[in-house]
Amino acid sequence: MSAHLHLGVALDGTGRHPAAWREPDARPAEQFTARYWTDLVREAEAGTLDFVTFEDALGPPERLDAVLVAARVAPATHGIGLIPTVTVTHTEPFHVSKAIATLDYVSEGRAGVRVRVSARPEEARHVGRRTPGDAGELLAEAADYVEVLRRLWDSWEDDAEIRDAATGRFVDRDKLHYIDFSGRWFSVRGPSITPRPPQGQPLVTALAHRADPYRLVGTSADLGFVTPRDAAHARAIVGEICAARDDARREEGVHVLADLLVYLDDDAGAAAARRARLDARAGTPYESDAAAFTGTPAQLADLLLEWRDAGLSGFRLRPAALPHDLRQITRGLVPELRRRGAFRTRYEAATLRGLFGLPRPANRYAA
Repeated sequence: MSAHLHLGVALDGTGRHPAAWREPDARPAEQFTARYWTDLVREAEAGTLDFVTFEDALGPPERLDAVLVAARVAPATHGIGLIPTVTVTHTEPFHVSKAIATLDYVSEGRAGVRVRVSARPEEARHVGRRTPGDAGELLAEAADYVEVLRRLWDSWEDDAEIRDAATGRFVDRDKLHYIDFSGRWFSVRGPSITPRPPQGQPLVTALAHRADPYRLVGTSADLGFVTPRDAAHARAIVGEICAARDDARREEGVHVLADLLVYLDDDAGAAAARRARLDARAGTPYESDAAAFTGTPAQLADLLLEWRDAGLSGFRLRPAALPHDLRQITRGLVPELRRRGAFRTRYEAATLRGLFGLPRPANRYAA
């Protein structure tokens, strides 16, 4: 296990708490501007965080398209990974493979994707395709979806493009491959119309709360975001994911990161008071699917290092309010972890795969 934690943040509107938009430093009127998202990601990059995720769904609240936001932010950043969310239940893998490959090119190798399933009838009605199946069917479909993504990213060999003006040869057709995927939900011939991404395979990530999604992470993802209650629970989750990976005889490793909702201030009392104020403005205490931490950056550092010993590679932190809690992460938590020798001082790799110590994979179709 690396001595350095991996840290990312989940960016969602003005913050995860529903009343965050009413905070004094919130910028709700700017949510639909490029400057707003660029400012947030640059703040995360100033703290040398591994990545940011962009939340997305096919239902409320109102939001921009996560893949397009990531593509807009990419040229304004240089080191941080960009992971948009895609609802795979109601989209086509051919289109998404092209979009994420494009993001990998625009970011010069810093792209990932978070696959999300949806069982919500109101989201299904937006596209009018079908009624979603049960949880098992949705996750099996997601696994096939990821397999199609990966095959399409490999459907061009790395040296398939020739672009020789003198001979007029643009591409070596022998190095473009039909993927010929046929399954219950998809039948995709390929190849992609976008050459192989700079990383070869952009990182695939998924959020998992229980056994069936743990299997999806273990068998299909590079990063898994999980929601443990404590260190013992985290250790058990890591064990389930590793067992699923081993059962599938999968050689690739998988990084498991715990999600935490955070309310951070220089003083623990101030953090508690701010959380209470947000809840009062919302009219009810906010209940998160992830454990919530309220306190100082130093106290949070204690917790992260304790949980790391359970086998976690790191954490995806969910700022309760933006930009306040993000700044507490980059300007308070990161320096504290550095003082303890637990976090990097600079970006040590040029790609998102490199930040996680993952090699660029060989192309499955190359001779």
